[in-house]
Amino acid sequence: MTRVLITGGGGFLGSHVAAALAARDDVELVVSADVRHGRPRTGVVDATLDVTDADAVAPLLRAHGIDTVVHLAAIVNPGRDVDLEYRVDVTGSANVLAACVETGVRRIVVSSSGAAYGYHADNPEWIDESCPLRGNDAFPYSRHKRLVEEMLAEHRRDHPALEQVVFRIGTILGPTVSNQITALWDGRRILRIAGSESPFVFVWVDDVAGAMVRAATDGPAGVFNVAGDGRVTVAEIAARLGRPQLVVPAWALTAALAIGRMLRLTPHGPEKVPFLRYRPVLANRRLTEEFGYTPALTSREAFEAYLAARGR
Repeated sequence: MTRVLITGGGGFLGSHVAAALAARDDVELVVSADVRHGRPRTGVVDATLDVTDADAVAPLLRAHGIDTVVHLAAIVNPGRDVDLEYRVDVTGSANVLAACVETGVRRIVVSSSGAAYGYHADNPEWIDESCPLRGNDAFPYSRHKRLVEEMLAEHRRDHPALEQVVFRIGTILGPTVSNQITALWDGRRILRIAGSESPFVFVWVDDVAGAMVRAATDGPAGVFNVAGDGRVTVAEIAARLGRPQLVVPAWALTAALAIGRMLRLTPHGPEKVPFLRYRPVLANRRLTEEFGYTPALTSREAFEAYLAARGR
C-alpha cells in the first residue's frame, strides 16, 4: 500500500492528482502539502509545507510514513518574481530530494517541462527524451527546469535507491486553466511570428493526473515526455477561434518588447520571442510504448475540450 505526499497538492494539477490517487484501492494515504489549501477533499489529508524551508520537508515525510513523493510545487505563472521562482523551483526541488534521501522515500515523481529542452532555432521537428536539455538562460522558467533536471540526473547517479519518474510535460489544458499561454488566445487577433508555425502540443489535465497516478503506483521509473498525440499550429488555432492572425517579424517584436519593458508597459522582454517562435514539440512515443500510458485526448482534442469548457 502506497503512502503518497504531493508537494503543491493544493494547486490546479495537484488537486487533480490528489483526487485521482485517493480513489485508488492500492493507495493507503494521500497527503496534500502546500502553502495554502482549497476545499477539503475526501480521502486527502492537508498539510502545510513551504518547500523553500529546508528543515520542513523531512519531518513531514517521517510524520506520515511517506514512501512516495509527487513533487509538483512550482510557480504557476512565471515572470513576476525571478528570485522567488528560483527558490521554489530549484531550491525547493533540492530540499525535497534531500529529504527523500534522508527519510528513505522509495520513489519520487517530478513534474518537469518541455521547457527544459529550451527554445532554440535548431530544435528538431519532434523532440524526444534523447535530445539534450539546453534550456534558455534568458528565460528563467526554462533555465530553472534545466537546472532541476541536472540535479535529478546527479541523484540518479548518487542515490539509485530513490527511484525517479520525471515527466517533461507539454502545455496543460483544463477547464479552469488561465496562464501566459491561454492569454495568447484572448485578444482580437492571434499573434504569430513571421516564418514560424509555432506549433503547440497540448495535454488535458486528467491525462497528466492519470500518468502521475501510474507513476506513483505501478508504473516503471524513467524520464518521459507527456503530451497528447499530434500538434496544433498557431494558424490552426486562429482558424478554429475565427480570428485573424497578427503576423509580426521576429526583429520587430523583439524591439517592441525591449521598449515596452524599458517603459514598464509590459513585464515581458525580448526573451519571449524564442518562446513564441521555437516552441519544443514533444514526441510521446516513450510514454505510450515504454511507460505504458496513452493520453485519452490528442493535442487537438484537448484544445477542443478547453474551448468547450468555456462555452466556445
